[in-house]
Amino acid sequence: MAKRSAREVAPKAGKSEIVTIRLEPKLRYLAEIAARKHRRSLSSYIEWAIDQSLSSTVLDDRVEDDFSVKSVSLADVAKYLWDVDEPDRFVKLALRYPELLTHEEQIIWKLVRENGTLWRGNYHAKSGEFTWKACEEDLVKERLREKWELFCAVAAGNADRSALPTWLKYKQTEKEPEQKPSAKSGGRDLDPEDEIPF
Repeated sequence: MAKRSAREVAPKAGKSEIVTIRLEPKLRYLAEIAARKHRRSLSSYIEWAIDQSLSSTVLDDRVEDDFSVKSVSLADVAKYLWDVDEPDRFVKLALRYPELLTHEEQIIWKLVRENGTLWRGNYHAKSGEFTWKACEEDLVKERLREKWELFCAVAAGNADRSALPTWLKYKQTEKEPEQKPSAKSGGRDLDPEDEIPF
């Protein structure tokens, strides 16, 4: 009996997903021969071939300190882009490679980017408006995970935009105690020292 590597013997981490693909007869035949050569099943060979191709899929070119250009492959950033939670990996892709988002994902990302409930930010000293920077460090991931399905439903047109979480857009000041809450505030009061818009 042929000795198998530890990688082949060890159970796979996580649950595998089934992907149905169509191969033209010639490509399938040649893939089966390649799978035999590697002593793998056809599905195992296809999975291995995809894994190998990640190193040759260049996502962008990065300028190094010495002004040389380094090509960044999908394999190079795989660890950063992957996360077990769908909302988390969506944000990682959106922040780093927004041009790779599908049209529906672009709509979700716009909704996420523009919703103050999901971000840590500050009230502007003069205007009093709550502003934030869309970066991974300032994202309140727990809130996005909690409302992820809702954001997806709104983006797909299956829920109304008014169902999305609201926040106090303008900070109430001592000079203006009677200032009406923003339409986005839902009528909630805010402590003057509080920089959280919800």
